[in-house]
Amino acid sequence: MKIAAIIGSSRADGNTQQLTELALKGVDYTPIILKEKQIIPIDDLRHAAGGFEPVADDYENVIDTVLEHDILLFSTPVYCYGMSGLMKNFVDRWSQSLRDDRFAFKKEMSQKTAYVITCGGDQPRIKALPLIQQFQYICDFMGVSFAEYIIGTANAPHDILKDERALAEAKRWNKLFLK
Repeated sequence: MKIAAIIGSSRADGNTQQLTELALKGVDYTPIILKEKQIIPIDDLRHAAGGFEPVADDYENVIDTVLEHDILLFSTPVYCYGMSGLMKNFVDRWSQSLRDDRFAFKKEMSQKTAYVITCGGDQPRIKALPLIQQFQYICDFMGVSFAEYIIGTANAPHDILKDERALAEAKRWNKLFLK
């Protein structure tokens, strides 16, 4: 079982990343920190005869890394009641991969299991549910098995360390991933 953690935080060592690292403590995993990657928005040419134009950025390397893993842990703070722009831009680029003749992207993704970790400060256990539902819909469309999610309550740096419920859930995941 190979795990990739796709981290969409724009704050270094943010609450969501801290919770993710707790869930994966001692686990062999590949961190993909999106803010350290250049993933450029593209022109949507999926319905054009020629398809997408090549883009000189880090997306292909990132998606190749994603495809090498069985478990995908999407880690994003709640920004304006949705996933971060870094994460959304990455997921939006999947439309390019769906049209790429080099691999059967949807078939390869359908072999994966997804988990989501998110943190927010404004009643996130209620107001982050649309974000979770968005990931569920994305997974459904791609055929990815959606396993579980953790929603943490945190706003300022290190607030997540006060959320006993989220910390307990992350520790439970850690035991699961260490098996």
